[in-house]
Amino acid sequence: MRINVTFWSYFRDHAGCSETVVELETGATLAKLHEIVCEQFPKLAGARNSALKAVGMEYESDDFVLSDGDDVSFFPPVQGG
Repeated sequence: MRINVTFWSYFRDHAGCSETVVELETGATLAKLHEIVCEQFPKLAGARNSALKAVGMEYESDDFVLSDGDDVSFFPPVQGG
């Protein structure tokens, strides 16, 4: 299945692009997608444990099962007050 990934804020700078498409096996989770994205874009791995992930318009946990064509956004952790 194909998952569309968008990078926001300084994640875009770390990835060197604003979006990519990742091919995953059916039934893959958001955690698996994040693992593959960090392998493809090693500069993102430093924030692996604190990245915020949204599928469509909703934040989801790592065990969320993705569907073909999902739009996933990766955000850096919120900073400031």
